[in-house]
Amino acid sequence: MSDLTISHASRYLDELLNVLDDAYWEASSMDRKDLIYGIISTLHQERGELAKLSIQDHDMLYQPVSSNFKDLGIKLKMLRRQIDELILRPKTAATLEPLITKVSSMIQP
Repeated sequence: MSDLTISHASRYLDELLNVLDDAYWEASSMDRKDLIYGIISTLHQERGELAKLSIQDHDMLYQPVSSNFKDLGIKLKMLRRQIDELILRPKTAATLEPLITKVSSMIQP
């Protein structure tokens, strides 16, 4: 996503955070909750760094800011592979899949 602006990236992060919040509360085991919580924490770090930018910067091209965000790809791949086992509610899983794809593409150069 080379033409992704900071504004769009922020929106994708917000959307993914909202769905992961639902997934966290729907998770049936602590292992599942731990994985989801780890992803949420990293997304909050990246979102917090983006929030520090001025409004004029929101039209600039997006590049990952926090160092932890660049390592998030592994956890997102794990979540995507196991989505049917980890996310039991069909609506949450269906909403989550395209958002994982969007955010994963933000991480890769």
